[in-house]
Amino acid sequence: MGLTNTPSDLLPGTLELLILKAVSHGTKHGYAIVEHLRLTSGDVLQVGESALYPALQRLLVKGWVKAEWGTSENNRRARYYTLTAAGRRQLAAERAEFDRLVGAIQGVLGTT
Repeated sequence: MGLTNTPSDLLPGTLELLILKAVSHGTKHGYAIVEHLRLTSGDVLQVGESALYPALQRLLVKGWVKAEWGTSENNRRARYYTLTAAGRRQLAAERAEFDRLVGAIQGVLGTT
């Protein structure tokens, strides 16, 4: 399920859910979000910039994250993303819905 070129490999809305979860651990810039997803997925999720930044923009527009410019560890200008209170509520709602959907899929796959 590599996401470098095909973000459609994920169920709709899953990338946004994963980004919300990544920034729920603290403020992160884009590259740190990508690295968090890569590392915590055991190198399975390889999110490219072409998928990440449009998703972050959608989250900004919805008010689920906020962004501020800052300086990265390597002294470069970077935009840092932080989860908002609305984003925290959305993360909880989306997580519950995702768990329900996965349970339903597991039920179907478990039938003979």
